[in-house]
Amino acid sequence: MAIDPSLKTHEIIAAAIRSEIDAAAFYAGLQERVGNTILVAKLKFLALEERHHQQILERLFADRFAGEKLDVPAKSPIPPIGAGLGNSPTVPDLFKAALRAEEISVEIYEEAGKRTEDAGNRKILSYLSRVERSHAAIIRSEIDLLDRYPDYYQVEDFHFGQDFVHVGP
Repeated sequence: MAIDPSLKTHEIIAAAIRSEIDAAAFYAGLQERVGNTILVAKLKFLALEERHHQQILERLFADRFAGEKLDVPAKSPIPPIGAGLGNSPTVPDLFKAALRAEEISVEIYEEAGKRTEDAGNRKILSYLSRVERSHAAIIRSEIDLLDRYPDYYQVEDFHFGQDFVHVGP
């Protein structure tokens, strides 16, 4: 996803902060839709990571634009996770939307890193890009499990499907 070339660096950072806030809320809300304790823990981790990214970006803004007021938009120019899925998306659809959002975040942080002149800021944006890439890998793994075991997210703990256990001679 290309960043609007008319956006100034501080506007890109503010939009990224909004996206991180929205992503944390998305993962926290998704926890309510799953019953698998391990999956809930992974979603808690992802929400925590997104809140951490928000703090990193806020520090970056404060360092880079000392004295300027941080104006985080109420709505990000980056579409929120699950936009366009309707009122009752399935859990697998939500995971697929989350994957796409993480992939977009990777692209945005990479592009923003190329646009900044400060080496320290480039390192921070590169770090964020790499972490978002690791989030995409986690989500890809969960999508694979959801494809193989459609009720995976609903069972409380380990799934004893026929592919996991062999009983007999």
